[in-house]
Amino acid sequence: MRIDSRRSSFQPSGCPTLVAYLFLRLGWVFTSGPRLCFAIPFLILGSLSLLALALLSGCRTAPRDPDTVVFLIESSPTNLDPRIGTDAQSEHIDELLFDGLVARDSNFQFKPALAESWEQPNPLTYVFHLRGGVRFHDGRELTARDVLWTVDSMRSAQSPGAVITAKANSYASIQSIEARDERTVVFHLRHADNFLLINLSTGAMGIVPSGSGRDFWQHPVGTGPFRFVSQQIDQNVLLERNPLSWSTVPRIPRVRFAVVPDAITASLELEKGSADVAVNSLPMDALAALEARPNLAVERTVGTQIQYLGFNMRDPLLRDVRIRQAIACAIDRDLIIRTLQRGHAQPALSLLPVSHWAYSSAVEHYDYNPVRAAQLLDEAGHRADRDGVRLHLTMKTSSDEGTRLLAAVLQQQLAQVGIALELRSFESATFYADVRRGAFQIYSLRWIGGNEQPDIFGYAFSSTSFSPAGGNRSHYSNPRLDVLLEDAAQSADSARRRADYVEAQQILARDLPAFNLWYRDTIVVHSRRLTHVAATPSGSFSFLETAEWAAR
Repeated sequence: MRIDSRRSSFQPSGCPTLVAYLFLRLGWVFTSGPRLCFAIPFLILGSLSLLALALLSGCRTAPRDPDTVVFLIESSPTNLDPRIGTDAQSEHIDELLFDGLVARDSNFQFKPALAESWEQPNPLTYVFHLRGGVRFHDGRELTARDVLWTVDSMRSAQSPGAVITAKANSYASIQSIEARDERTVVFHLRHADNFLLINLSTGAMGIVPSGSGRDFWQHPVGTGPFRFVSQQIDQNVLLERNPLSWSTVPRIPRVRFAVVPDAITASLELEKGSADVAVNSLPMDALAALEARPNLAVERTVGTQIQYLGFNMRDPLLRDVRIRQAIACAIDRDLIIRTLQRGHAQPALSLLPVSHWAYSSAVEHYDYNPVRAAQLLDEAGHRADRDGVRLHLTMKTSSDEGTRLLAAVLQQQLAQVGIALELRSFESATFYADVRRGAFQIYSLRWIGGNEQPDIFGYAFSSTSFSPAGGNRSHYSNPRLDVLLEDAAQSADSARRRADYVEAQQILARDLPAFNLWYRDTIVVHSRRLTHVAATPSGSFSFLETAEWAAR
């Protein structure tokens, strides 16, 4: 595998359509209204820079392999070891490379994957029977030893091949695992765990070969429909179809995930045919223009990905709930959804999707109310100085355009209530590492998967799940919440579990360790040459398993 740190090789092209699009984008900037005027310098400079590049470079399209799907992503995956990587790009690509013991269908019902069947003889025992004839990408046959190695290396620091992973807490209920024979694995639990199957499913877990160590990310080997070829950090990841796939052998020979951090450049590459597909990585104001192009198609569906603000609960200022609530009241979500999101999002009151059985809207709401925000800040002892400033906070962001623009919006809106928000932008891997180790005051990310199930509350907010070993990046702790989540994870009574989760959502809405902003629609833009492409609520790349080139 080749690894380097060069930036993306994509460069904007100087086609006439580029010039037209950039002027169109500038027009949107000047017609967005005074409440978004803060974004004008940011967008003008970016657009004019690209326009200058366009005029200098001329219209050109680099030669490309016609059989390789070029898939645009905003940043490199941080780690393609499925035991470790939890960022969006890592998880979506890992789903193509690895399989779990079970999978979930479109209705979130469990179905066989690497385990062709399983049974639960009692609440503390699961027996999985592995599918025969499954081979890893390197030709080795899958056995029970591989399952034991994968799970043990995540859940115990004393196990051979142990890795440092934020997923470890998801397997805390496991007392021990045994292999009865080459194709039978038995899990013995400390206590009942309603989420074990979820955490053993494709996407949440990927089975790796026995012996895989900490350098496995450099040469990942799975059993999935695609196999790893190479990676160039900040440039691309190359996969090819797996002819040994036990499930579906993809129709497309290869996929190159090209890293293009700039959203405008990504739009232009799709327009001129240098790229084939992008998911949730394009500027919303470009969609209408792209949809009008005869060579492109746009697929949409209501999404489950949640954009949220995370607060550091150990910070001397942000540990005061009144400041966190004031921030929530100062944010005009409806305006941002109408403008930056172009209406392709819905306000979120919970981590769970609205259609989920445990979802509840009976929680505290934070509608846009700058008067209430000011009152809360007064109560917290932060009165405005002669310049109108009450306090200073810092928000860390990644370097992609969408995140930086959202941060600029928040900076302007918080300034209206006296909060001076300093923005610090970092390359994606550095930003994500800082978030995981708690080096932030405020940040914004998206939950890209897992929030279809209520165990997301334990992963994100349990006091046993502090990052980097878990997903509780805010280091929030509430004993009552811990009791509710533990009870819900073990109880067999569905009504009792729902009551637990309703109260948990009420606690989180009141304490506000994170502020849910909106559910983002999934939007896939693709070349019409690529068929059988569908948008999924989670924004996954699973359509690559069935996509194919149109007849030429």
